Amino acid sequence: MSTPTPADASGPSTPAPAPAPDGGTVRVRLDLAYAGTHFAGWATQPRLRTVQGVLEDALATIVRTEPLGLPRPRLTVAGRTDAGVHARGQVAHVDLPVERWEAMPGRSDRSPGRALVDRLAGVLPPDVVVHRAAPAPEGFDARFSATGRTYRYRIADDHGLRDPLTREWVLWHRRELDVAAMHAAAQPLVGLHDFAAYCRPREGATTIRELTRFDWSRPRSGPDAGLVVAVVEADAFCHSMVRALVGMSLAVGEGRRRPDDPAQVLAGRSRSAAAAVAPARGLTLERVDYPPDAELGERAARIRARRSEDELR
Repeated sequence: MSTPTPADASGPSTPAPAPAPDGGTVRVRLDLAYAGTHFAGWATQPRLRTVQGVLEDALATIVRTEPLGLPRPRLTVAGRTDAGVHARGQVAHVDLPVERWEAMPGRSDRSPGRALVDRLAGVLPPDVVVHRAAPAPEGFDARFSATGRTYRYRIADDHGLRDPLTREWVLWHRRELDVAAMHAAAQPLVGLHDFAAYCRPREGATTIRELTRFDWSRPRSGPDAGLVVAVVEADAFCHSMVRALVGMSLAVGEGRRRPDDPAQVLAGRSRSAAAAVAPARGLTLERVDYPPDAELGERAARIRARRSEDELR
């Protein structure tokens, strides 16, 4: 499974978009996936290839913002993933001028959303795919309306399971892991805690998160059969949190750390006491959850206010 950064909902808010010339915009929800191998993460960085940069360039080309003197499209994402982290179920939103959205289909009978998806397919590189684009419900914010993010981390600890075709998203591990010990050690971490020991600190950002699931298993069937798989769910993740949790679990699975160490490190709140973070390769953002449409705006307002209070402390 990103924190992909694993998804981080604690950073600064995306600024409101500049108004279109006629003052009207439509908020568009994008559902997308990408292979993170050749990206320096989600967030735009100078002179680096990022998912946000590539996608915003594509949107600017399609919407023709520069030739028309319109504001450049700016994306807000549910989970800002680290370099090398993948996503199957990423969600973002973008505010587009109404007239450009309505003109998207041209002379075809496609909806604007279908037309945008088709046009993006012709512009984006093959390691980014937008599956769906549609007007977002009232109050929707891809980041602040989300109620949960789910990641999976996949490991092949058996040479017989090493598949070159999945090498980019499955970690090859040289030693057999004690999955039962890893799972047992992970359970005390579930709940509302300060995860300072498992996060890279960011000035003004809270490290309090509610981890709702942290399971380790070795599936007997399906596409992950035989692999060691973590499923990690939370309301949100701070920087590098998922990979830090996986790194500690690997130390337990190898016998280098005791099963009670993860909980003790959590209680100690010291990053130096934790194990090294796991490589990004095995991590994938699988899903982002949202409340019913009628609750989207209230959820976004509540979470945005809470994050602002945390940043002022």
